[in-house]
Amino acid sequence: MVQQKMEKKLAWLICGFGAVCLSTPVQATETPIDATGIDALRLRQSPYNLLGRKIAIGQVEIGRPGQFGVDKAANRNPNAVPVTRVFWRDDPAKTDTDVDPHAYSVAGMMIGTAKEVPGVAPGARLYSAAVGSMEKSGQPEECLAAQNLALQNGGDLRAINYSFGESLERDPRPDAILDGNALLTQCLDWSARVYDVLHLVAGNQGRGGIPIPTDNYNGINVAFTKRVNGIFSKIDFANIGDIAEGIRRRLEGREINIGPRRAIGLVAPGHEIPVLNLDGRVSEVSGTSLATPQVTATVALIQEFGDRQLVSRKPNWSVESRRHEVSKVILLNSTDKIKDEGNGLRLGMTKTITDKSNRTWLESDAYKDDKISKDMQMGTGQLNAYRAVQQFSGGQWKPGKEVAPVGWDYNKVELNKSQDYVLEKPLQQGSFVAITMAWDRLVDLNDANKNGVYDIGEDFRDRGLNNLDLYLVPADSNDTTRYTCASISELDSTEHIFCQVPATGRYKIRVGYRQQVNEASQPYAIAWWTVPAR
Repeated sequence: MVQQKMEKKLAWLICGFGAVCLSTPVQATETPIDATGIDALRLRQSPYNLLGRKIAIGQVEIGRPGQFGVDKAANRNPNAVPVTRVFWRDDPAKTDTDVDPHAYSVAGMMIGTAKEVPGVAPGARLYSAAVGSMEKSGQPEECLAAQNLALQNGGDLRAINYSFGESLERDPRPDAILDGNALLTQCLDWSARVYDVLHLVAGNQGRGGIPIPTDNYNGINVAFTKRVNGIFSKIDFANIGDIAEGIRRRLEGREINIGPRRAIGLVAPGHEIPVLNLDGRVSEVSGTSLATPQVTATVALIQEFGDRQLVSRKPNWSVESRRHEVSKVILLNSTDKIKDEGNGLRLGMTKTITDKSNRTWLESDAYKDDKISKDMQMGTGQLNAYRAVQQFSGGQWKPGKEVAPVGWDYNKVELNKSQDYVLEKPLQQGSFVAITMAWDRLVDLNDANKNGVYDIGEDFRDRGLNNLDLYLVPADSNDTTRYTCASISELDSTEHIFCQVPATGRYKIRVGYRQQVNEASQPYAIAWWTVPAR
C-alpha cells in the first residue's frame, strides 16, 4: 500500500511538470468528461447527439498510438482507440515502430470508445504523428510532422494536440528565451494562419516546465485542475502559479514568457485521470498531457455541430464557423469561472474555479486590470464543452446591425477604425458579460526553395502582432475613453472581458484597431455572452 501511494505521488509530480507520465493501475469509476469536469457526455444526448463525426484532428508526440492493422500492440483491443492514420514525421508509420503508451492514452482521451474510459469525441478522425526519439529529432522534425498532419483529410484538419514540449536547453538559439521565436513556436503560429488549424498545447511553464511551444500566440495553452469535493475546480499545484517577483524575474524568458504576456488560455481536468493503456488496463495519470486532449477533442464536437448547421443551411451561419480563430474564442468565452446562483446572472456557469491560493477569477488581476486579459493560472477559466456548444449555437452576427445576446463573428478591422456590435436587447443590471476576441500574430515562412511548404533547413520571419482593443460601451456612445468595460492588453493576441453590468440599458461591443505592426487590415474572431434585461 505504501509503495502504491509513493508510485502514485511520483506519477503526479512527473506528469505535472512535463509531458512524460507515469501511471497507477485503478478501477475506473469516474471520468473528467462528465458534469464534474468538462460536461461533454451531455452532448451525446438529444438534441445534440455529438460525437465529433467526420471532424479531423491531429496529434504530435515523441511516439504514437498503435493502429489496428498496422501494429501488433493495437490488435489486443482493436476498437478501443480507432486511429485513422499514423505517421513517422511526414512519412507513413512503419509497423510496430514508435508505438508509445503515453501517446496511446492521449489518443484515447480524444477518441476512445471504451465504456470505462470514454473519449471526448469518439467519432472524430484522429491523425497521429511520431517525431521519434529526442536524440534524433528536434523542432524542425516536429514542425514537419505538424505540417503533414495539417494537410491530412483533404487539408481539412481542425485542431492539433501537443502533449509534449521542447526544453530551452535543446533550442539552438544562443541564450534562448521564451519570446515566441523558437522555430517550433513560429511554425505553429505560421501554420495556424496558412493551414487554418487550432494548436492546443500542454501549457505548463515555470520551474520544471517544458516550455516550447508554450510561448505561441495563435493557439491555446492548457493547464489543469484537480477535484475538490468531487468537482474539478482547483488549479493543481504542478501548474505555474503565484511566483514571487524576484523568482519570476530570474525565470522570465527562461521558463516563463518574457514580459507580462500570459501563457495559459484555459484549464481542463488533469489530476488522477483514468486512461486506457495499450494492454487494456486502466490507470490514473496526472498532468497537462491529459488535460490538453480534452480541449482538442472538444473542437471536434463544436465543429461537428457547426458543420451540421452548414448542411441544414441555418440562418446566421457560414463556413467562417470553421476558422481556427472562431474555435478559439468559442472555447475561451464559454469557460466556467464563477458558479451561477440559479438566476442566470453569471451566464449559467456551473462551477467556481479557484487558483492554488483559493482565489477566484473575481479576485484576479485580470478581473481588476483592463490591460491584463487572462489570469496567470487559469486563463479565462475551465473548459466546459456543453457551454461551448451553447456559445456556438448563438450563431454568427455581423456589425452594422443589431446582434443577438449570445453570438460570434469572424471579420476584419482597419487601422484606426472600429467595428461595432450593437446588442439588440438591453442588458440586465448586475448580470455579467463575457466577450473574447482573438487574432493572429503574423509569421511568414522563409521559403528558400519556393515550394510553398516548410522543409527541413528553412525558418520563419516574425512580422509581429497588431494591437486590437475590445470595449463594452453604451449603445449611444462613441467615446471609448469612457467605457463600461474593456480589455486593452498591449501584448496579447487575445482580449477577454468578464465584467458586471452597472445599470440596465442598451450597450454595444466595440472592436478597435489601435496600433499597426504589420498589415493595415486585421482579421479577428469574437464571441460574446450576455443577459438581456427582464
